Amino acid sequence: MMPQDANVLGHVFGGTILAMMDTTAAVVAFRHARSACVTVSIDRVDFREPIHVGDLVIMKASCNFAGRTSMEIGVRVEAEDMLTGRRRHTNSCYLTFVAIDRNNRPVDVPKIVPGSSEEERRYQAAQARRQRRLEERTAEARREA
Repeated sequence: MMPQDANVLGHVFGGTILAMMDTTAAVVAFRHARSACVTVSIDRVDFREPIHVGDLVIMKASCNFAGRTSMEIGVRVEAEDMLTGRRRHTNSCYLTFVAIDRNNRPVDVPKIVPGSSEEERRYQAAQARRQRRLEERTAEARREA
């Protein structure tokens, strides 16, 4: 990370990291759907540790679940001290994307077929998070009505 990405303490702005996470997740969503995709939501993001100027930022992302038109992409952020090689997990979050056509209409996406126990774990956890999101959205709609 460079000085223009940081505050006066030398910590990288959270918004800079969020933008990088969104871009990383968008690439994963596009590659899965093979279609344009838009960000629908970003789940809670906790900044566990600061990222400093000079750190190498590593984004690890995967498509954990796909519904009919939406996908959950998980992103894990790590910061590496380039002098020592020490890596730190600084934050993670889940982003939901919807694949769209040229008319901005949702389009179907391929299903996820877990191929390993780790992929199965991510898939099951993503299904549970999706169910919670849908329940929260329903409850919010009821409150507004």
